[in-house]
Amino acid sequence: MPRCPRKEPFPTHQVRRYLEPGPIVLVSSQWQGQQNIMTLGWHTVLEFSPSLVGLMISAGNHSHDMVRKARECVINVPTVALADTVVKIGNCSGSDTDKFATFGLTAQAASDVGAPLVGECHACFECRLFDDALVGRYNFFIFEVVVAHVAPRPAYPRTLHYTGDGVFTRSGGQFERRALFRPQML
Repeated sequence: MPRCPRKEPFPTHQVRRYLEPGPIVLVSSQWQGQQNIMTLGWHTVLEFSPSLVGLMISAGNHSHDMVRKARECVINVPTVALADTVVKIGNCSGSDTDKFATFGLTAQAASDVGAPLVGECHACFECRLFDDALVGRYNFFIFEVVVAHVAPRPAYPRTLHYTGDGVFTRSGGQFERRALFRPQML
């Protein structure tokens, strides 16, 4: 059994370093002929079937209105190979930058939504708005993943995870505990 580490007071506004729910994603959107990509770290899986994902898209982001009006988007999962591009995308606004052209990314047609896939990403999840009840108050969108596109290799890609203050970690070093695992009853 591991020891109990000594703990110190920590600034509450920085707890995201420990609680960020998953990998950094690139959210692509399209509205009235304009495409955009934003970097996003505030998302969470809400349900397995239907596949529901919550995204917190700040009203100050150019993508917020595009996604709200289009009622759809694509959640793209980049790997560490795109780390610099992910940061640069997050540091500029789509209101005055064509991010696909500026960063040399491939906009691929989605099969069920109008927003493009980011071709260089390991996985792309086409989403439709499922519930917008929390958008006005918390900028929290609930999407249903309607189509998923995933590269077969590697099975466990090295994804980026933001810990705040310009610092990222990457996934890696998988391990398994299948002997202890009990699948959730559906």
